Amino acid sequence: MVRWAKDRGLQVRMIGTMFLIALVYFIFIAVLAYIGIDSLLLLLIVTGMILLQYFFSDRMVLLSMGARVVTEQEEPRLYETLTRLCSIAGIPRPKLAIVNSAIPNAFATGRNAKNSVVAVTTGLRSTLNQEELEAVLAHELSHVKNRDVMVMTLASLISTAAFFIFRNSLSASRVTSGRGGKQNLWFIIPVFAAAVWVISYLLIKALSRYREFSADRGSAVLTGRPSQLASALMKISGMMDRVPKDDLRKVEGMNAFFIIPALSGSSIMALFATHPSVEQRIAALDRIEKELAGRGD
Repeated sequence: MVRWAKDRGLQVRMIGTMFLIALVYFIFIAVLAYIGIDSLLLLLIVTGMILLQYFFSDRMVLLSMGARVVTEQEEPRLYETLTRLCSIAGIPRPKLAIVNSAIPNAFATGRNAKNSVVAVTTGLRSTLNQEELEAVLAHELSHVKNRDVMVMTLASLISTAAFFIFRNSLSASRVTSGRGGKQNLWFIIPVFAAAVWVISYLLIKALSRYREFSADRGSAVLTGRPSQLASALMKISGMMDRVPKDDLRKVEGMNAFFIIPALSGSSIMALFATHPSVEQRIAALDRIEKELAGRGD
């Protein structure tokens, strides 16, 4: 098992972002308690919904993508690669699924290392060579090792609650209009909940981008060849332009899981992106390659 490489700057940014998310959530709950909303009941309902999604996310994701879990006999080469990488990473080997899709992509899902699935599309297999495919699998295994599904699920908990409050309090604020005391504060609940949702949404997207950088670093360390992941990212990104827009739209809901988002538009605002740009990721991988080369001297 290799020692997991640490990027202090990246870790500081992730911890800082998670701290800001926690701070926003603390203020949100405190204000709800002051106004008199039964925030505990709301959180219990939202927590139940998210836990349901958390424990069954792997099945829902695989079903939505039409992914088929395959056996070692069906895909001996991919399983051999997974087995070797998992041994290096020191994690249990996940299940492997194949998605019959021309879109070149891969994703990992599951609440922990013992209940995880790594999926690759047929389009990815036909696009990449063995070394590039190994680098992509190492990226997805890094997500598993870093418990990214759990982290992002917990990070979105209060954000989801804020969205529900925003939606439901619009009508409630009209019903309580004209009343005195704290009831007048009902007017600000939709605005406050919307602000919390937008701020937390942006912070969660930033956290998602940092975790993609972290998974890229994990892939570089597991394989020892950052350039292979960089090459894979360039190939996948280049192939996206050739995929029909209708096909991309069908899977856009999975973009947070993909190694590269399947975008049907020509551009996306950086603040709302789930992933860093390919150029940023390749530049980071180039720095990692130089770092690893320096250690070998």
